[in-house]
Amino acid sequence: MLTVDIDRNSGFCAGVIRAIGQAEEFLDKSKESGDTDRKLFSLGAIVHNDAELNRLVDKGLVTIDKEDLEDMVQADGEVLLIRAHGEPPQTYEKAHSLGFDIIDCTCPVVLKLQQRIKEAYLRHLEMGSGQIIIFGNIGHAEVLGLIGQTEGTAVVVEDLIMLEKVIDEGTIRLDIPTEVFSQTTKSPAEYALICSRLEEEMARFNELSIERFKGRGMLHVHNTICSQVATRHERLSRFALEHDIILFVSGKASSNGKVLCELCKSMNIRTYHIDSVEDIKRVWFRANDRVGICGATSTPKWLLEKVAEHVLSLNKYVPAWEEQYGIDNQ
Repeated sequence: MLTVDIDRNSGFCAGVIRAIGQAEEFLDKSKESGDTDRKLFSLGAIVHNDAELNRLVDKGLVTIDKEDLEDMVQADGEVLLIRAHGEPPQTYEKAHSLGFDIIDCTCPVVLKLQQRIKEAYLRHLEMGSGQIIIFGNIGHAEVLGLIGQTEGTAVVVEDLIMLEKVIDEGTIRLDIPTEVFSQTTKSPAEYALICSRLEEEMARFNELSIERFKGRGMLHVHNTICSQVATRHERLSRFALEHDIILFVSGKASSNGKVLCELCKSMNIRTYHIDSVEDIKRVWFRANDRVGICGATSTPKWLLEKVAEHVLSLNKYVPAWEEQYGIDNQ
């Protein structure tokens, strides 16, 4: 018989909960007051999960993108929701110029990171030298908001291969003060690897040992990965090892989902990335499997519970599997 466990640490992070809560509050009040003509626009998907997005669309949320915003002539009286990922300063300027009222749901962790990057950028301007490197996904909404704090001058590095490439090209200089920040949802282990490699390259270029280079203060690595995300990596690794099969539930567009699903796969080869119950295949399961169900910070609890319920319903097929594979339960 299949048994199922839902990872208690999976589900919406605090930033996503806050954004969805504020969206629901506005939509519910509009419905109660009969003021349904005043729309709530979300700049980008409020959460990278189609099932949850469809639920909010049914409540009246309208999702637009940057191109839609640029094409607008005026939006007097309409409301624009800035999601948890945050936005660069130019977005706020554009929204205000169009006449939007803004509900700013930027995650407090992301907001603090934006402020720290802006402070670093202003420090470098004052010194007349320096560079900012961001470990993150190129084009990701959060990363775009972070780059915006530097007037587009920060260098984004996605992985170790890209780091080597931009160093070889001279995009990253090895002889000037450097500050490194990470997108809040990235892997702590990969971030540490990136920073260690950069330190090695800068020390080598300046003909210094690592120990002597550290004393120069040329490289400052900021710990900016969300603590909720960082602790999840260790816990999720244990969860993946404790189960025979893992169903990782998240939208394929979720950056956090990709990172965490790969983590599960590294611990348990029988990890499957699914959007919904429709993606589940009966042939994945074996008799008496301990099934672990987990998800990204953009995965709602109700969806994890729905997946669990579906998996348990497959128990009626277990005898057939036992017969097929010659398993004797006696």
